[in-house]
Amino acid sequence: MRSTRAKIARTAVVSSLALAVVATSGCGWIHSKKNSAYQMPEAQRPLEIPPDLDRPAADAAMNVPEGGNSVMASTMRAAAPSSPARTSATDFTVPGTRDAVFQKVGDALAKIPGVTINSKAQLLGSYDVAFQGSSFLVRLNTTDKGVFVSTVDQRGQPEQSDAAVQLMAQLKTALGG
Repeated sequence: MRSTRAKIARTAVVSSLALAVVATSGCGWIHSKKNSAYQMPEAQRPLEIPPDLDRPAADAAMNVPEGGNSVMASTMRAAAPSSPARTSATDFTVPGTRDAVFQKVGDALAKIPGVTINSKAQLLGSYDVAFQGSSFLVRLNTTDKGVFVSTVDQRGQPEQSDAAVQLMAQLKTALGG
């Protein structure tokens, strides 16, 4: 009986040892690629691009339109509406350039009692103001008839509060409108 146990134990030890050798050296049996690019760290390996993606498509979607159309700030300003989309008690048009009118609006707002200019952005053509407990933007847009001055609330909608109506009436008078 001892010899049977010894045979089983010996067989188990030899099997375990053989399994360990196979498990640790198995990668050597599989032939890895001999290309040196695959032996480099992953971050340094060259990028492989599929053949159909290495040059632009030749379909019509890639053609540049004739006439030199582009979307630039100057084009956007030229495409501004010729007349305001809405007219109300909280908007009006002033003749002149946007930069000149922006300065005049700032001076006029500073002289109106109760107005607080929280911030201003000349590139955007807007003043963030507080007046009689309301906060809103006074916004300037260029049109072909001059500069359209309007009020806008936090959501981008026209501000129609009593404070906005009163402020715009005073601002219009101060700008000679």
